[in-house]
Amino acid sequence: MKLLLRFFVYAPLAVILIAISVANRNTVQVSFDPFSATDPAILLNVPLYWIIFACIGIGILMGGSTVWFKQGRFRKEARDQKFAAAVAKTEAKKSQEQIKLLTNNPALPAPRGG
Repeated sequence: MKLLLRFFVYAPLAVILIAISVANRNTVQVSFDPFSATDPAILLNVPLYWIIFACIGIGILMGGSTVWFKQGRFRKEARDQKFAAAVAKTEAKKSQEQIKLLTNNPALPAPRGG
């Protein structure tokens, strides 16, 4: 199954990423100074595919963190349920031990024949 996943998903994805990298290898200027367009304080010259991949990566991180925070209540409920199940299991074991003690040691002596 993993081999099919690699073949049908990862291989075409790798081909697409390589094609994007080759097609967009020209250098572009990235300015981080919104106030001065002619003389920016911070200016980077990077290939365009770096910017494309950085934006994709930032989008993946933002989406993943959003989903993680939204599912927090479900993870908390699962933790609570796991704790409750452990407590119930411990109580069941104690009850079983008490039942064994009570059945092995009767409170009244056995009746005498006669």
